[in-house]
Amino acid sequence: MVTIDLTGQNVLITGGTRGIGRAAALEFARAGAQTWLTYKWGSADFDELEREFTAAGAPKPRCIQADVSVDDDSEALFNTLSSEIDGIDVFISNVGFAATTPDLASYRKRSFFKTIEYSTWPLIDYTRRIGEAYGRYPRYVLGISSDGPDNYYPGYDFVAASKALLECFGRYLSMHLLEEGTRVNVVRFGTVPTDSFNMIFGDDFFDYARKEEGLTDDLILDLQTCGRTVLALCSGLMSAVNGQVINADYGLPLRDNTMVRYHRSRRQETDGTAEGSGD
Repeated sequence: MVTIDLTGQNVLITGGTRGIGRAAALEFARAGAQTWLTYKWGSADFDELEREFTAAGAPKPRCIQADVSVDDDSEALFNTLSSEIDGIDVFISNVGFAATTPDLASYRKRSFFKTIEYSTWPLIDYTRRIGEAYGRYPRYVLGISSDGPDNYYPGYDFVAASKALLECFGRYLSMHLLEEGTRVNVVRFGTVPTDSFNMIFGDDFFDYARKEEGLTDDLILDLQTCGRTVLALCSGLMSAVNGQVINADYGLPLRDNTMVRYHRSRRQETDGTAEGSGD
């Protein structure tokens, strides 16, 4: 059995108090690392979070309120970090922003730029800030993406575009930091039942996939699997991997169009209800 020991290392995860970021933080903490998690106001239950880490025998996370799209918040975050620790060993850019676009008429330039500001730019901005604060870059930088750039998901236009840009920057960043010894990669997760996913697509997608598509639970990504994937890529066991976009999805894109059929079934149900609702 391979043992990963990250005792003494500091891991910074944006949006680390929920979803994939939280799952990754718990895996790093189980390996002995001190985790530093950013969050927006009102987006974290700290008591529940600490209980989860304590139950796992892991160091409690340090949570700092910081909106990645606000420069003052980012500056305050790194002032705090630089006063308490001597470096960041792993940086996970996890925050995403979901501006849904159900049709072309809903496209707004401001919303698109805001999506990029949340979902793309922090990979560059925070990596650069870490280098400026400590005079060295993290050993590992990882961006969290999705399979949206290669698949059509209704309403996912802006998020998919921002993820595609994140992946492009990840590749270029890996070259800029190659001589620094930093490994930069992006991991694409398939469909994962998170609050963000449900907000965009509805909370009954997985019920539909099980019933209509025959999708079994062992092929649905869970948060712990996602967290372990992130840990593996930043553990030292995969240091030959650099500048890559890695898919973590059980190979399910081969069974494509599930989301499209789900979307159509919901629309048909809605249309049928509307047609049958008159007197």
